[in-house]
Amino acid sequence: MELGKAERVGLDVVVSTMASDAHTWNLVFLQLLLEELGHRVTNLGACVPDADLIAECRRLAPDLIVLSSVNGHGFIDAQRVIPGLRACPELLRTQVVIGGKLGITGADDGSVARTLRAAGFDKVFEESASADELRSFVRALSRAVPV
Repeated sequence: MELGKAERVGLDVVVSTMASDAHTWNLVFLQLLLEELGHRVTNLGACVPDADLIAECRRLAPDLIVLSSVNGHGFIDAQRVIPGLRACPELLRTQVVIGGKLGITGADDGSVARTLRAAGFDKVFEESASADELRSFVRALSRAVPV
C-alpha cells in the first residue's frame, strides 16, 4: 500500500427498484445490510426509469447492481432492463442480481429464476430467499473481486 493512500475495502454497490416499483423500504433494508457488510452503497431509489438506471450504473461503474421488486412486476421489468445493462461494455462483467416479489402468480417452479438467469442476471433471489442468502452471495463476491 502506498503511503498516504487508504486501502480500498468492500464493494461499490448500486441498489435500485425498476420503473414500475415505488417501494423504498426494501431499498433502505438492502442499503443497511450491504453497508453493515462494509460495502459502499448508492441507493437510486424507487421508480427509476430504465435509461436513468443504466446511465447511473455506467457512471458509477459498480462491482454489484442489486435490483429489488416488491410490486410483483419485477419479472417483466427485469427482462426489459437487463439487456440494456449488458449492452454496456463497462457493465458486461458487473454482477447483477435481482430479488423480491418478482411475479403475481404465487409459487413458482423455478422458471422465473431460470428465465432471468438466461437473460443475463448473475443471481435471482426469489421472494422466499433469506437475507442470509444475499449476505453469503455478497461475501463470496467480495472475496472474488479484486480491490
